[in-house]
Amino acid sequence: MPSFGWLITLSVVALLGSIIYQNPRPLIAPITNSLAFKIIEQIFEDTHCYVTVRTNAADLPQAECFSVANGKFRRVFLDDTSYDVVKEKRKGHVIPGLWDGHGHLSQFGESLDSADLFGSNSMEEVKERLVKYRASHEDAGTSEQWLRGVGWDQANFKGKWPVAADLEIDAQFKDLYVMLDRVDVHCIWVSEKVLSLLPKPLPQVPGGEIPAKGVFCDNAMDIVMAYYPKPSKARRTKWIQDAMFELNKHGIVGMHDAGVFPSEQDLYKELSTTKSWTVRVYAMTECDTRNTFCPGDVSEIHTSNGMLHMQSVKLFGDGALGSWGSAMIEPYSDKKSSSGTLLVNATALSKLTHDWAHAGYQVNIHAIGDLANRLAIDAFEEALKTLCPESTLRECQAKHRFRIEHSQIIHPDDQRRMNEIGIIPSIQPTHATSDMPYAETRLGKSRTEEEAYRMRSLLPLRPVFGSDFPVEPANPFEGIYAAVTRRSPKTGLNPDGEKKGWYESETVTLEEALDGFTVNPAYAAFLEGKAGSIEPGAYADWIVLDEPLESLDIEVLRTLQVKETWVGGKLVYRRAGPMEAPW
Repeated sequence: MPSFGWLITLSVVALLGSIIYQNPRPLIAPITNSLAFKIIEQIFEDTHCYVTVRTNAADLPQAECFSVANGKFRRVFLDDTSYDVVKEKRKGHVIPGLWDGHGHLSQFGESLDSADLFGSNSMEEVKERLVKYRASHEDAGTSEQWLRGVGWDQANFKGKWPVAADLEIDAQFKDLYVMLDRVDVHCIWVSEKVLSLLPKPLPQVPGGEIPAKGVFCDNAMDIVMAYYPKPSKARRTKWIQDAMFELNKHGIVGMHDAGVFPSEQDLYKELSTTKSWTVRVYAMTECDTRNTFCPGDVSEIHTSNGMLHMQSVKLFGDGALGSWGSAMIEPYSDKKSSSGTLLVNATALSKLTHDWAHAGYQVNIHAIGDLANRLAIDAFEEALKTLCPESTLRECQAKHRFRIEHSQIIHPDDQRRMNEIGIIPSIQPTHATSDMPYAETRLGKSRTEEEAYRMRSLLPLRPVFGSDFPVEPANPFEGIYAAVTRRSPKTGLNPDGEKKGWYESETVTLEEALDGFTVNPAYAAFLEGKAGSIEPGAYADWIVLDEPLESLDIEVLRTLQVKETWVGGKLVYRRAGPMEAPW
């Protein structure tokens, strides 16, 4: 039986409903209706108070309390009325929910269901992990469900590329379909059983490389992917659910999904209205055929609950540094015969950028090498000239917000051009600390010092920080640590085993790093004032920490755990005690 208080509340709501829908005086109805809705909102708003609340809002940087109504912050305030004894009972310190500015949602979920090869130091260790994984996943390896894994690196195989025959670990593995992603997911390594499906001879693919029998890099991966069995809707749904729960554990409330195929769009839209969709997604369209124009296959999406936005496109300029695939102006220092791989030529990239931009999409280009970054800037510049013929390039860029995904190695001349135009860099700080053991060998000291892994140099451009999960761990505090120290979150050290940061002149402050995971991703997704801050009208997303972030020793960030994560005013993760997934 409802309480007396609830009966009063229901009576008030009923009365207000009568006022709204039956008021016979049109001139005062808007005023009355507005007042009624405000009263209803106050009845159903929830108020939360903590020891401290960091807001990221200019008018009230620090608060103690906020209220939530309809999934958004309604009021943010200092609680001057509470008794000290009440304040002392508050627990936790709040910061805005964190965003990962470049990740891969479905692939992350799939990686959680795959063999983990990250950190494998030898071929023998890879084989051991595969055998162990197969023992608990007997259904993996069939023609309908290939055995998947991610994280191998040929640098740990005495510098030699693996081959298909290496995956014939024993008699059982001889008949398995196996496909393993390299650590940067720009190469795949497959078994003899997979090779038996492919055409002979293997076709030559522009922008692709086959460095060894069974290894396919960049565009050459398409040869294999044409035969890869498509996972069922149920499996893809589980991957997304598992990925989101894992992200919430790390305090991530939103992400920029860097490549969503048209075939996934309907599933995303369907799931975004369910309880299991607990991460806001700003999705980048990627055509089924990479680097093409497919506006008829996709549509712009903005769900009413703010959980899914799709209005951008992902293009690819080059490959990755670890596999010598980054497109460079000058040859690699440790491989003079190669300058990397362009996945699309300059003319085609400019036309694609123009066409997508004029179709109303934000254009985001993957560019790691300095040549790929130069061509991306060229393409953006040409598109901006046609989009806003009567405006400056910088004014036009502020409207369209073109981005370079990774922005990893940029010639000084092009860094100046980026700053002049205002092109947004999307940076993964842990890429720098993961690559630092070999980056200078690849690039040479001068090129590394002047061009590679810029962070502080690009601060005026409001850089977006992320992880590129599953390539790197999804924990954003590891990214913050890497940005602030330029040291490995795994060891706390530089490549020489010292506490000195790697090219530490490019470090950023804790506040600047936090901006990279909050307000900057919001701006880059056209969500400023809605995401990345705690202010009236913004999405009610926040995380709770045990201590204020700024009071922690920087080394604590390497293992920092979130106490709670809230999305849309709803608790989606709690560290203390068991908590089931919300589906």
